[in-house]
Amino acid sequence: MTAQSTLTPEEAPPRGQPAAARLLRKLAESPSAGVVIACVLVFTIIGANAPTYTSAGNLQVMGRDLAQVGILAVGESLVILTGGIDLSVGALAGLAGILTAWFNVNQGMPAPLAIVLTLAICAAVGLWHGFMVTRLNVPPFMTTLVTYTIAQGMSLAITTGTPINGIDPLFSNLSQYYIGRVPVPALFFLGVVVIAWFALERTYVGRQIYAVGGNKEAARLAGIPVVRRVTTSYVASAVLAGVVGVLVIGRMNVADPSVGIGWELSAIAAAVVGGVSLFGGEGRMVGIAAGAILLEFIANGLLALKVNAYDQTIVQGVVLLAAVLLDSLRARFFGRTRR
Repeated sequence: MTAQSTLTPEEAPPRGQPAAARLLRKLAESPSAGVVIACVLVFTIIGANAPTYTSAGNLQVMGRDLAQVGILAVGESLVILTGGIDLSVGALAGLAGILTAWFNVNQGMPAPLAIVLTLAICAAVGLWHGFMVTRLNVPPFMTTLVTYTIAQGMSLAITTGTPINGIDPLFSNLSQYYIGRVPVPALFFLGVVVIAWFALERTYVGRQIYAVGGNKEAARLAGIPVVRRVTTSYVASAVLAGVVGVLVIGRMNVADPSVGIGWELSAIAAAVVGGVSLFGGEGRMVGIAAGAILLEFIANGLLALKVNAYDQTIVQGVVLLAAVLLDSLRARFFGRTRR
């Protein structure tokens, strides 16, 4: 007597379906594929209507801008994958730039030591986030909102509202130099994406992060160190925010306390557009990187098309809304990607 199949009609592979139809179905089931296709379409359409958009100089500008939002988006996504949220990444990036410049200029520290000390402080902030969320059960929204407020206040208090000038040339070397014709910040972004992809897709730690985001209680019962994995995600997010802060002051050649405001929203938007579920447990690094690239393509493209500055924000909001709706429809009709 043969065992009967346990597959439901929705799960059973379609019979006699053409290869093209199967490919389209796979693309529809994958949020990452959709974002990559959107990147190609947006770049092609805008490039056809704005000749300067595809110039080497503009591509280099986009590479530098992408490093800011993209690296923040990677760190933010790690937190969201665990079912949390980090509202402090933008303000923390701004504070990191201020602290690095203050250590270097006001305290006379060598640039490398100032960078290391700043990143260590950012890591401590991430540890505090993890402790508050996992040990004291404070909601991530409130925990990181407090950090957001304190970081902005500290940036203003340290500088008294005045930018810090005279920083070490090493910072501008990091942010303004090229390897070949590729800006160094763009290579930083690529390196962060590759490392995060390997950690999530090829290590036990990455699989455990997905498991924690999918169901914390089930992960705990399975022996996964939930507290450690959540804390690790917050530490990574905070350190990557510090990296962005260091890159930004090198690009501007000054540490300005107004830097970083609103960047956390761009980071969250890139993650959501890239297919990361705000409920945790789902999202791939390819999609996250593509989400950041797509937002940069659109933002720079609107400038190239000379769209009114007020309308640019509206367009970006509409893009985010479309991404959320499309992901909801995809999940409804095709189901969440099975891990």
